[in-house]
Amino acid sequence: MKKINYLNNRDILKEIHKSKGAYCSFTQPEYADYDIILMSVADIPAILEEGKEARADRLTRKAQDLAIELEGKKSATAVPVDPASILDTDVIFRVMTWDHIPESTALPKVVKGKKGKSILDEEAESLLTEYDDELPEVVAPSPKFVKVNFPPFMHYKLNSVEEPVIVGKSHWTGDVETGEFSKDHGQVTKKLALMYMKLCERYATRSNWRGYTYNDEMRSQALLQLSQVGLQFDESKSQNPFAYYTTAITNSFTRVLNIEKRNQNIRDDILEMHNLNPSYTRQGMGSGGYHGADSGSDD
Repeated sequence: MKKINYLNNRDILKEIHKSKGAYCSFTQPEYADYDIILMSVADIPAILEEGKEARADRLTRKAQDLAIELEGKKSATAVPVDPASILDTDVIFRVMTWDHIPESTALPKVVKGKKGKSILDEEAESLLTEYDDELPEVVAPSPKFVKVNFPPFMHYKLNSVEEPVIVGKSHWTGDVETGEFSKDHGQVTKKLALMYMKLCERYATRSNWRGYTYNDEMRSQALLQLSQVGLQFDESKSQNPFAYYTTAITNSFTRVLNIEKRNQNIRDDILEMHNLNPSYTRQGMGSGGYHGADSGSDD
C-alpha cells in the first residue's frame, strides 16, 4: 500500500508561524516573515551573511510553492535566489526577547507536582481536568513577567545607516511604537486546529491505544493539551514540531491511562472487600494492587 503523507513538519511550521503572527503587530505585512532567529540584537552584524543565505533559501522555496500552486503539480522548480543579490536592509531578524513584555503585578503561585517539581502558575488551576496530576508548565522565565502562550520576540531589520530598527513585536496590538501589550487578541489558524485533531485521531488508532474503552477521553485530553501548549514550540531550538506534538499527545494518553487504571484498581479493591468478583484484569493478575499502566488494552 502506498504510504500517505498526512502531515509534515514544513506544513506544521507554516501554520505555527501564521498563528503566532495573529498575536503580533508589524509595521509592514511583509515583515512578518523572518529569515533567521537570534538571541540578541548585538548578534546581527556577525550573523548578517548567514541571514542573507537564509533569506535567499526562503525566497526560493516561496517561488517553488507558487509555481506548484499555479501549475497544479506536486513539484516544481524555481530559479534559486542568489544570496549576493540580497541587500543588508532586506534581511528580517527575529530576536527572542522579553523586553516588551510587562512585569506581572500578581504574586506567582508555587505548586508542587507529583515528582516534587515546583511549578509557577497563577492561572493553571483553571485549566486542570480530572486527568491532570500536576499543573501544566507555562512559558515564563521568571515570576516578574506576565505569562504568555509562546516565547516572545521582536523583528528587526537594518535601516539605511546599518542600524537595527524594530519592525514587529509579538503579543502586541496597534502600532509598533504606540500600541500596547496584548496576549489574547489572536488565535490559531483553522488549519493548525485541524492538524491538532488529525494528530490526536491518528495517534488514538495505534495498536497499543485503540483497544481501551476510554480512548475518547484520551483523545479529548490530548487535544486540550495541544490547544494549551501548541504554540509554545520554539523554532529557535528545533524544526521538528511533529515530534514535539507527538510527545505532548503521548504524555496526555499516558496520564489518562494511569488515572483510569488507578480508578479501576480502587473499584477492584472495593469489590474484593465485599466478596464480589473484580474485573477480569484483576482476576488474571491476582490481587496485589496497582502496579502502574501497561501498554495493552483493558477489558
